[in-house]
Amino acid sequence: MTHYTGLINNYRSRLPIADGVEAIELGEGQTPLIKLRNIPSKLGIDAEIYVKFEGLNITGSFKDRGMTMAVTAAVADGAKAIICASTGNTSAAAAAYAARAGIKAFVLIPEGKIAMGKLAQAMIHGCEIIQIEGNFDDGMRLVKEVAEHAPVTIVNSINPYRLQGQKTAAFEVVDELGDAPDYHCLPVGNAGNISGYWLGYSEYAGTSAEDSFVINHFKEMEYDRSAKGTKTPTMVGYQAAGAAPFAHGEMVDNPETVATAIRIGHPQSWDLAHAVEKESGGWFDALSDEEILAAQKLLAQSEGVFCEPASATSLAGALRDLKNGRIPQGSRIVCTLTGNGLKDPDTAMAQCSDTPITTVPATLDAVKAAIIG
Repeated sequence: MTHYTGLINNYRSRLPIADGVEAIELGEGQTPLIKLRNIPSKLGIDAEIYVKFEGLNITGSFKDRGMTMAVTAAVADGAKAIICASTGNTSAAAAAYAARAGIKAFVLIPEGKIAMGKLAQAMIHGCEIIQIEGNFDDGMRLVKEVAEHAPVTIVNSINPYRLQGQKTAAFEVVDELGDAPDYHCLPVGNAGNISGYWLGYSEYAGTSAEDSFVINHFKEMEYDRSAKGTKTPTMVGYQAAGAAPFAHGEMVDNPETVATAIRIGHPQSWDLAHAVEKESGGWFDALSDEEILAAQKLLAQSEGVFCEPASATSLAGALRDLKNGRIPQGSRIVCTLTGNGLKDPDTAMAQCSDTPITTVPATLDAVKAAIIG
């Protein structure tokens, strides 16, 4: 049996990484594509729904896909330090891959706006954490300014290697299903992931640079773009109502949502994501925090899959659009779940007030009484 060593070595010919460059890897990729068994029948939906559970990457989110590429490229270029702004998941991934590479990581996080699970990851990996009195968008502005004056490599999704790594999730979906789904639904914050998926689907389909703004964006990078002749899906991006610049058609200065991973008002991949919407025939929409949390709980209690709140946005949106007919019944749908539920345990616990914990003496009779009544 061949030992799996991460997505770079698995798809090296399709990535802009030379053969002799050592991958900074942690076994990321090959995340489960789980077919939902119970939710469709429970809700009376006739659709084939899969969830791509990126929460089982090494640091618990899809960010590992892009970070392995960004850090590998940075180290190959001689970088000794990386920097990012983050709502949590990017900081965890940057810290982990910097530790793996033996280089320094600096992360800027918004004060009081990061889930404890994510902050703990960044701290334990030993990166330099700078907490700013502002939001993610302020942090992103500062990161770009700092990079002009300090010898650090930015590893946010404005780094083109990030999206190259993230496109491999689309490769995995096609390789497993045999073709692209009819619809691919994602949570959208900074919009790098929906752009990365579309890049992957388009490359497998053989879309030319002349026909795709997204493909053309990476035309200077050299790697294998040979087509498999597969179709491309309709791409649908869902946002939280309090942080929905794409759904509302304008930037949001003070985004707010319980889904901290997508609490972004000024997305960096604005042009790319709008190109994805146009090229795929897709759309953006917004959901309330209540809808997002309800989908998180439904997924956990009906299918045994525990994702963080932002992740559930994709499923919440897909279910709503199946009910209202925007996504036709009978469709094959993939929903990306971007992060693990353990990233934000406090929000999960707050939803479980109707699930009491019973305390009894450590005796057989007491336990039997609690179970049988």
